[in-house]
Amino acid sequence: MKDFILELVSHASEMALSYKAKLNEIEVAYKSSKDLVTEADEAIEKYLRQKVKETYPDHVFLGEEFGEEGEGTHRWIVDPIDGTSSFAFDQPFFSISIAYEVEGVVEWACVHSPVLQETFLAQRGHGATLNSKPIHVSRGREFHQLIMATGFACIRSNLEKNNLPYLNELLPQISDIRRFGSAALDLAYVAAGRLDGFWELNLNLYDIAAGKLIVEEAGGRVSDFSNNAISDCQEVFASNGEIHSKVVELFSKIEG
Repeated sequence: MKDFILELVSHASEMALSYKAKLNEIEVAYKSSKDLVTEADEAIEKYLRQKVKETYPDHVFLGEEFGEEGEGTHRWIVDPIDGTSSFAFDQPFFSISIAYEVEGVVEWACVHSPVLQETFLAQRGHGATLNSKPIHVSRGREFHQLIMATGFACIRSNLEKNNLPYLNELLPQISDIRRFGSAALDLAYVAAGRLDGFWELNLNLYDIAAGKLIVEEAGGRVSDFSNNAISDCQEVFASNGEIHSKVVELFSKIEG
């Protein structure tokens, strides 16, 4: 399975870079007033979908662009380009996210950054790696030293409940935040200790399925804002574990 997943992301990465080299020529559209999609997203998902179906014809495939296909207990959950805005604006922080699930449990996960040529990989119970080297979440920072990341999918969707109150509560108490634009990469960076935590609202399963396992296998925690197991991806908070309870406590002030 590992070799197959790495083969998938290798070819998908080549496709992404090929499209990126001709950004001024490719078709870019909007799924909503603020949500981009490009022909690269669709082409990469079609490749991944076809390759999985050829190799595992009885597996289910769930992708961002074309939805779910098939029935069964084995499922692939894929975001062909997570961070399409970054991709379309010629920025490096986009990724290919692939999770392999058996009976509702993700067993393998991969987040690959084509421009930076970084592959984050995890197998349940076997730890997480970056380009084949073991990774671990951050440790031992004071709260005021933390670097965290967030995103604003909720703002793009014009939702009444949005991220701004959480940002206003947390940002003054930590060192700084980052805004990379790819939830899958944000989660991978938490796993690698590059970030102490990441939170966002209004995500989808294909945004987080791979990154969640990578964080957990690197020693971190992933929950909703109330420290419960994630059920619908409306709230996602990932951390190194050490800061989890305190951030949940801060977020609880906003719920009322």
